[in-house]
Amino acid sequence: MFGLLNIDKPQGMTSRDVVNVVQRVIRPVKVGHAGTLDPLATGVLILPVGRATRLTDLIHKVSKTYVAIFELGKVSETEDIEGEIEIRDVRDIPDLESVQRVVAGFCGRQLQRPPAYSALKINGKRAYSLARRGEKVELKSREIEILQIRILTYDFPILQLEVECTSGTYIRSLGRDIGEQLNTGAVMTGLRRTAIGNFTVEQAIAPDFSSPQSVVSSLHNPLQILDGFHRTLLNEQQQQQLFHGRRIDLNDIPGDMTLGISSEEQLLSVMVRVRETTSFQPAKNFFDC
Repeated sequence: MFGLLNIDKPQGMTSRDVVNVVQRVIRPVKVGHAGTLDPLATGVLILPVGRATRLTDLIHKVSKTYVAIFELGKVSETEDIEGEIEIRDVRDIPDLESVQRVVAGFCGRQLQRPPAYSALKINGKRAYSLARRGEKVELKSREIEILQIRILTYDFPILQLEVECTSGTYIRSLGRDIGEQLNTGAVMTGLRRTAIGNFTVEQAIAPDFSSPQSVVSSLHNPLQILDGFHRTLLNEQQQQQLFHGRRIDLNDIPGDMTLGISSEEQLLSVMVRVRETTSFQPAKNFFDC
């Protein structure tokens, strides 16, 4: 098996729960996930299957789109409604124009402080485990990029946003920061991932598989989600060289990585440039043995 599942993750399940559902059906074939969703969240969850699990790092580079709902006038340590809620006394309710101005200011590259209750590791331990034990958690800010952000609805205290962003962005932390600038505070009350690249929630399916064949019939070609990466059509000689781990010479490749594909639109190799030469070597091969 080799491909990607586009799953509509239900609320209440962890990303690992969804992986386990598929894993039980196709064991011992490997299954992974590309982009964790918290139990509160729903929507697009990409599961690489078989050798496609080796593409997770590339899928992580694809942009993600969310619809998020925030409630102003509240804060919590978890930055969502699953934590202990503290009510803020908001005496100056922001109007739509003020909210639009603040929200628009978050478009672009910026540093974001991840939430203490996250799966990031500190000295080998999950941040949320430390936070739950009452230990002080200080996570370093990291660069993210908000590609697009717009208000869908605003009727204080409810603010609904659509956000397209790079991987590693915490939407609940985005709401936290917007709430801070509005002097209202904010907690996330709902989150739905509507797309990862061109994999949309409208195309997603429930994690309900009865047989290995039902999984196979639902697999997508990985090239569908990797359409933003440079591709190189490989001839038979080049395929043979890459299959044996050898380098090939390629001209006019704009970057340091290219996807080697067949004439049948099958991914055969992820190739990387050898230093500053025109030679490329296989980093990951997907030839049928």
